[in-house]
Amino acid sequence: MSRESVFESTLEFFLAPLREFLEDNTVTEIMVNGYQEVYVERGGKLYETEARFESEDALISAITNIAQYVGREIDHDRPILDARLPSGSRVHAVIPPSSRTGTYLTIRKFNRDIFSLEDFVRLGSISAEAKEFLELCVRMKKNIVVAGGTGTGKTTMLNAVSTAVPENERIVVIEDSSELKLAQKHSLYLEAQQADSYGRGGVTIRDLFRASLRMRPDRIIVGEVRGGEALDMVQSMISGHTGSLTTVHATSPRDALVRLETLSLMSDVDIPIYVARAQVASAINVIVQLSRFADDGSRRVTRVAEAFGLGPNNEYQFHDIFASRMRGRSESGELISELEFTGQQPTFASEPYEQGLEGDISHTLPVWQNPEP
Repeated sequence: MSRESVFESTLEFFLAPLREFLEDNTVTEIMVNGYQEVYVERGGKLYETEARFESEDALISAITNIAQYVGREIDHDRPILDARLPSGSRVHAVIPPSSRTGTYLTIRKFNRDIFSLEDFVRLGSISAEAKEFLELCVRMKKNIVVAGGTGTGKTTMLNAVSTAVPENERIVVIEDSSELKLAQKHSLYLEAQQADSYGRGGVTIRDLFRASLRMRPDRIIVGEVRGGEALDMVQSMISGHTGSLTTVHATSPRDALVRLETLSLMSDVDIPIYVARAQVASAINVIVQLSRFADDGSRRVTRVAEAFGLGPNNEYQFHDIFASRMRGRSESGELISELEFTGQQPTFASEPYEQGLEGDISHTLPVWQNPEP
């Protein structure tokens, strides 16, 4: 019996109170607020359940077992854990004294199937035109940021956008806790590691990013930028490693760029603010903005914007290529919206023809500018 099989069996035992939700495909997130209170998310809405752990110790034991599975530790000195289940579902735990009213455990479930952009079109989260635009941007090696708030589906969208990367490219994926599952065979996965109680053995996203540059990558995908690694990523984008993909917490395209700028300044490299801003402006080409609507729980792409440098006042310049237009509600109360072309062509509108990709254009002819008379 393999080590992983042993952990899967023990985790099934420790997480028994949550088993029905872990097996329920309609549940997307499980939230344990202390051992006597469990909520789940279905269809973007929260529901309280009757599930309970036997005691605080039982909940702590489950979290400790998860930590052992991924080779990490959670204790009084390190009360926060980011990990994953064997299924790939993301786990976040906080224990006392950092959590004041008990132990908190959040499990964001991972779908084993790889969603493509076509699946998002079918679900109504993106239009066929925006899908084709993003696929062409990936083929043209534009640097793309998927932005959105918590729970908007940034990682799932990033994974879907990555399906447009050609099969013959070498892709390096860097994550704090592994979630992405690419369709391409030649994909390498790097995962950050927590230091031990003596501060030894820690491997950060920045460490992995620097290592990835020596691995002859055609593409670098960073699951999420949260700190000073943003500077390394931005500098690699402007020094030849184009076609990178990442996600960032932000509620608008402008906020996404400001967030990357702020994170770059968190690096141990002392650079002026205007330099960080100029590098971010040069590096990022396209922002995919995701939003979650509380009214019906839906998650959708609301904007696809192009970023194109700095303006006269040293402010980020960008314009929407696609924007969501609300059309009302269906009889069942669901929001009706369409992601439509704004009429604004990107500054790289002639590139598909210059790169021989005109054969891939069918839905987006108005977006591009054919250089031929």
